[in-house]
Amino acid sequence: MPPKLKRFVSPGKGNGLRATVRIGRGELVYSAEPLACCVSKKLARDVCHYCFSRRENLLRCSQCKMARYCNITCQKRAWSGHKRECKCLQSLRPRVPTDSVRLAARLIFALLSPSKSSSDELYTLEEHESHLSSMSENKKHGLSQLASMLELYVQQEVPDLEGASALPPSCREPFSLIAKVTCNCFTISDGELQEIGVGLYPSLSLLNHDCRPNCVTVFVGTELQLRAVRDIDPEEELTISYIETLSSTEERRRQLEDQYHFTCRCQHCDSQDKDGLVLSGHKSTWGPLKEALPRLEGLKAESDWQALLEGCSRLLTTVGRDVSDENLYKLRMTDLAADACIQLGHWEEAVGYGEKTLPVYSHYYPEPHPVHGVQLLRVGKLQHYLQRVEDALDTFKRAHRIMKLTHGDDHPMTADLLMKMEECRTEMVQFKGC
Repeated sequence: MPPKLKRFVSPGKGNGLRATVRIGRGELVYSAEPLACCVSKKLARDVCHYCFSRRENLLRCSQCKMARYCNITCQKRAWSGHKRECKCLQSLRPRVPTDSVRLAARLIFALLSPSKSSSDELYTLEEHESHLSSMSENKKHGLSQLASMLELYVQQEVPDLEGASALPPSCREPFSLIAKVTCNCFTISDGELQEIGVGLYPSLSLLNHDCRPNCVTVFVGTELQLRAVRDIDPEEELTISYIETLSSTEERRRQLEDQYHFTCRCQHCDSQDKDGLVLSGHKSTWGPLKEALPRLEGLKAESDWQALLEGCSRLLTTVGRDVSDENLYKLRMTDLAADACIQLGHWEEAVGYGEKTLPVYSHYYPEPHPVHGVQLLRVGKLQHYLQRVEDALDTFKRAHRIMKLTHGDDHPMTADLLMKMEECRTEMVQFKGC
């Protein structure tokens, strides 16, 4: 089958990808395995370093003590990619490099392996932008430290990185390589869109950003799937969102400038059409919610669920009473409260917070959007657990309308959702029979 996309020069943006044929909403446009990837450091104990599945009681590599696997099969399959990394991890133990350093190292090791090549990619590593000329001195200093760590880390396997003739020239200079990796890597997420790792997918690095894109990316393990979320005409540019778009125009533009070094000029940003609703109410009213969020998100990162719930509950029942549910900062705090309730087993509270977010998600995330679909699935599971079977089935149906397009019928999350729907139908029949 001929490819559905091709490389082109996008006016005002540089390189990009566009459709070669008409692509229908929900259609799989492209899929790719990464040239290199690694599990996030903070999830190293919880995610298999080969298949990227979340599991309990993972087997630990006896040598480096960091890599973990579902079973012996995953460990054996991972060995060709892990053996060089294993020696490097041992050399630095107990220190573990950052995700970007480990990803850059795995890229180097992959390119030194005869079985790995970037020659089939639409976008070579040589062409990847480092954006060093656009960076502040402070950011360059941070990258310089990461580059020094990369040299130290790979020394066991590649003692003279700059003289490694087997590598493309762009991979021999640690500073430039780290810059390219940080600007072009993808966050690998699980089916519920939670971060589990990072990967480099050279061809798909050509995709340009839009805050209202026509495509989304989802993952099955480490495989990246690009799916259309609306009908796309031949020659139309394919876009994704580089960031979480539920924020004000000012915040989105600042994040894109800081991380990707461009000012977004998409229609959504130029019109600022949602800003009035996102920041609804007087700043003096919702300001305390915004100010409290970094501290509360810190409590979530530390898994201090009781303190998180108490903080969210106190603010939502005092300050939050006078703030519209559509306000961005109230929505974020409501989501945090739901997370805490789930972790603490406070199911009635959790479903209450979750249900409150659904109309807001529906408003901000134009269908079909994977974030909205996953939120519906999450609330439906809570309703089902609390034996609100009819409510759960209705919520699952709404989730399926979205996820069959954003994830596809063959995605494990969609299969799980269909199973949940069938369970609800069976239980309703049994209940009526009684």
